[in-house]
Amino acid sequence: MRVAGQLAGRTLQAVAKAVEPGITTKELDRVAEEFIRKNGGKPTFIGYRGYPASLCVSINDEVVHGIPGPRKLKAGDVVSVDVAATIGGFVGDTATTVIVPPAAAAAQKLVRVTEQSLLAAIDCMKPGNRLGDIGSAVQNAAESNGFGVVRDFVGHGIGRRMHEEPAVANYGTPGTGLRLEPGLVLAIEPMVTLGDWHVRVLQDGWTVVTEDGSLAAHFEHTIAITENGPEVLTQV
Repeated sequence: MRVAGQLAGRTLQAVAKAVEPGITTKELDRVAEEFIRKNGGKPTFIGYRGYPASLCVSINDEVVHGIPGPRKLKAGDVVSVDVAATIGGFVGDTATTVIVPPAAAAAQKLVRVTEQSLLAAIDCMKPGNRLGDIGSAVQNAAESNGFGVVRDFVGHGIGRRMHEEPAVANYGTPGTGLRLEPGLVLAIEPMVTLGDWHVRVLQDGWTVVTEDGSLAAHFEHTIAITENGPEVLTQV
């Protein structure tokens, strides 16, 4: 899992560095696929439930699952990138959100708070705590800043398959849900909006957008719970 996590994390780092005005989302997808294959892995997303690409690239009001294509990035775009890599029979899954300069103040705050909500969740991932503690940490970090937390899509267990039990909501009640034990590996992925939390899926069957057209941000890490606390496997 460490090897898979590092490959996913390094791939995401390469893609984030490639984000610039004028590049297409398909070109970003090519960066990801080539990096993963060059390093001995397989892009997990390709063919997953029919998904056609190595990356999900979601822009502005798109929350997650945006399909790469001919769209060119432009100044001010809020770009969420999600990638998973399989190597040695295990999967690493990670995401980040970057802004094509110049960045509006509201967009900067949204991205900063979304990342902070992920870090708050990771801090809760100690043996003996519960899933509700994770969701509550994300929810409190986001909503205390006036942002919405998407309910319809969640984090997940991860291992030999990308999506395993349990589902990990980004909202919840402390002290409730599954007890966290060493050996459990979770993909935690806050999806936070500048406005209301309601979302819908576009006609392509994949792209998730905010109902009110507000900006969205998405961060994700694959984290192992150990006896000594959380280990972020996708951190590079």
